[in-house]
Amino acid sequence: MATMVEAPSPGTDLRGRRRRPLALRNTAAGWSFILPNFVGFALITMVPVGYLFYLAFTNLNVFGNGTWVGTKNFTRLWHDSSFWESFWHTFYFSAVHIPLTLVVSLGLAVLLNRKLKGIAFFRTAAFFPYITSIVALCAVWNILLSPDSGPVNAVLRAIGVDNPPGWTVSADWSMPAVILVATWRWMGYYMLLFLAGLQTIPPHLYEAATVDGANAWHRFWHVTIPGLRHTTFFVLVIMTINSFKVFDIILLMTNGGPGTSTEVLSQYIWRKSFGEGFEFGYSSAISVVLFGICFLLTIVQYLLNRRGES
Repeated sequence: MATMVEAPSPGTDLRGRRRRPLALRNTAAGWSFILPNFVGFALITMVPVGYLFYLAFTNLNVFGNGTWVGTKNFTRLWHDSSFWESFWHTFYFSAVHIPLTLVVSLGLAVLLNRKLKGIAFFRTAAFFPYITSIVALCAVWNILLSPDSGPVNAVLRAIGVDNPPGWTVSADWSMPAVILVATWRWMGYYMLLFLAGLQTIPPHLYEAATVDGANAWHRFWHVTIPGLRHTTFFVLVIMTINSFKVFDIILLMTNGGPGTSTEVLSQYIWRKSFGEGFEFGYSSAISVVLFGICFLLTIVQYLLNRRGES
């Protein structure tokens, strides 16, 4: 007996049926690659951050007998003069460090974005401070900036400066000294980011600008800067976050001193957590405020960047 095979109806998509298992396999393969990273991020980052927000509303201390106190930590923080002092020190550091590092790193990138013999050596030299041990780096700079026997002040005296700065032992000059070292350390990293951005700008744009009579400054302002818009946005976001959470350089160079002239929010958090009182609840509240500042500034930068593109 002949077997009757039912013909598929006109609306049936056999190719679509065959594609679904393939699409599911591709989706499963993709998730198998990224899921471990998501799980690790959740366990190592998101869970501690969530616990931090909880601790901000408790009075947990070293004895572990924390209880829920609501917004008392934030009320205390509002009236804490030491918090506001470290808050303004953080803004002072960021307000000077961010534009200075941005200009220096961009200038280095433009200078080193050339096909010259030996240019790789200068790129490596500019990047080297970033990969150098921060402990060794700060120790060397403390020697260089020593007010009595440091080479920097020796050069200043040799050129006629009678009273050179006290640098890290002076309340007036300690923050500029830290900013100088932080810029020197980070400029190589951001220089590489700008170098990568410069490589994406089509050369024919510079050629067209040259044909139209644009000089080097006009080419930089009207071709390079617009071409680096996305790179600059990324660099500014990363630079802002790193500036507001600066800790290691200040701890190693000045330890927040002299007095509290260079104490920033991250170091104040550390001092409240481990330096005195072990007030984990209160230090968590300060951490939440610091997180909120970085988050708000990132959103503002994102909106300004989108507004500039429109």
